[in-house]
Order: sequence, then C-alpha cells, then structure tokens
Amino acid sequence: MTSLLPSVLRRRKESVVTDRPQRPPLPADLMRKVRHIEISTKRLVDQGVAGDYHSAFKGRGVEFAEVRPYTPGDEIRTIDWNVTARMGAPFVKRYVEERDLTVFLCVDVSGSLAYGSRAILKRELAAELSALLAFAAVRNQDRVGAALLSDRLELFLRPDRRRTHVLRLVREVLTRGADGRTELQRSLWAAVKTLKQRSVLFLISDFLDTHPGNALKAAAARHDVVVLELYDPKDHRPPSAGPVVLRDAETGRLGVVGGKRWARRQAESRRRQRNDVLSLVRRLDVDHLEIRTDRPYLPTLVDFFQRRRRRYRR
Repeated sequence: MTSLLPSVLRRRKESVVTDRPQRPPLPADLMRKVRHIEISTKRLVDQGVAGDYHSAFKGRGVEFAEVRPYTPGDEIRTIDWNVTARMGAPFVKRYVEERDLTVFLCVDVSGSLAYGSRAILKRELAAELSALLAFAAVRNQDRVGAALLSDRLELFLRPDRRRTHVLRLVREVLTRGADGRTELQRSLWAAVKTLKQRSVLFLISDFLDTHPGNALKAAAARHDVVVLELYDPKDHRPPSAGPVVLRDAETGRLGVVGGKRWARRQAESRRRQRNDVLSLVRRLDVDHLEIRTDRPYLPTLVDFFQRRRRRYRR
C-alpha cells in the first residue's frame, strides 16, 4: 500500500495542473498598448509627478487627529461646525500624516468611453490617468485599489502595492465593459460599500447620460474624493450637418440624425446633464478636474497637485 502512495499523489497532482483553466494570452496590440502606457506614465512619475502627488496628499491624509482653534489662513473647509457652534468660536479639524495611504480609482468603463474625436479615445485616456496615479502612489509606498464601473460593478481590485497590480488595472480598463451602459448611481454605490478603508478616491468618468447622485454623496462623506471628468468636445457639440448615421456607443443602436435643430437639442441636453453633475460636485465641496481629449492632461494634474498642496499646508 505504501509503495502505491507516491504514484497516486503524483497522478492527483498532475490532474490538478492539467484541469486548471489556462488564461488566454493577451492580444499583441493590447500588450503593446499596455507597455506604452506603462513606459510613458512611469517616465512622467520619474520626472516629478511622484513628488507632486506626495506633497498634495501626504500630510493631509484622511485620518482625523483633533480640533484646534481657527487661525487666519486656515482652509475654511476644515472648520468643524459642530464644535464651533458648541464653543461659540471657530475650530478646525487637524489631520495627521498617514503612513499607509490608500488610493482608490473608480473608473467608468462603459461603452461611451470607446469614443474620441481627437488623438486619443476616452478609454485610453482613462487608462493613462489610472496608470499615472497608480504608479505615483506605488512610488510613494501607498496602496492602490480600483473598481471598474458601467451599469454595475464590473470588477473590484483590492488595494495593493505591486507593479503587476497596476499593469492588471491598465489592462482591465482597456478591455472591460466595452459595450455596457453607464449607471454610476448603482455601480458607484456597490464600490463604496465594498471599499472598507478610508481612501483618496478618484472617480474617472465622462458622465454622459449618467449622474452619480447619492452614491457620490456617500463616497464624499467617508473618503477624500477627486472627480476627473473626461471631456471630448464632440460629445457636447454634435455635428449639425446631415443626415448622418450614428451608432450609440452604449446600446449599439443605429439612427439617422442631422440638422441644426437636432444638434441644438443634443447640445442643450448635454449642457443640462453636465451642469447637474457640476452642481452636485460644488455642493459636496469635492475637487473636480476637466481632463480633455484635445489637450495634454499633465499640466492640469500638476496644477491641481500644487493648488491642493498650498491649500492644505496653510
């Protein structure tokens, strides 16, 4: 009996290895795209983005330490209104520098991101932004997690510090949910409920035909939220010539449209939708950046880092 045991174990081990599903290799063009994003974004990190990121987020953190009396120059958003009302004089919240900061990326991967009227698709822009922020965080020894959103929670990646984790995030942003609708209210809710640790949360979306609503309010109540709006000019100024055949990127439906009247109605509808989102962002007092497909995004990010550093170093 004992002489048969090694062979039995060997056969079982071989069967386990053989039966394990093999992941199909990634297409060569996708691998090249991921590698290009890795090289270009890591170069930007090396050239100073990591330092800008560190100065913008380290030191303010998201962990409350104490309240202290207000002094001229303090950021008004740090006022603790409950203590102020109780004490009859203004008090501000003080935060301690977090040694273990978590950056969490909520990335819209719905069908509308497959469009881009300029040099880059919105989906590729979302992947580059995700890679840049993730590599900057990893360089500063922070953990990075992500949730991919469409009309549902497509994928939840728990926070990690590894380079391979960042590369997987980039691959998933480029390939997941390409045909899905956008429903940020539902998918962001699911992500926020799953995310346990307090984080610096970046919400990356074009916000077309969707509104984050109470889900963004819940995220802002617990996390340090930054909204990155992916903006393509043609989304908001449709062509007035026609008739032309257009395909809805999220439903796949084809339609014949055209004319100045139709273009005006579409532009007005987009303007109202966008104003609703911007109004919510202002009401919640969270940071908002417009990331355009027709302009370099790095100056916008660096300027934001510098403004944020000055705001929280007063």
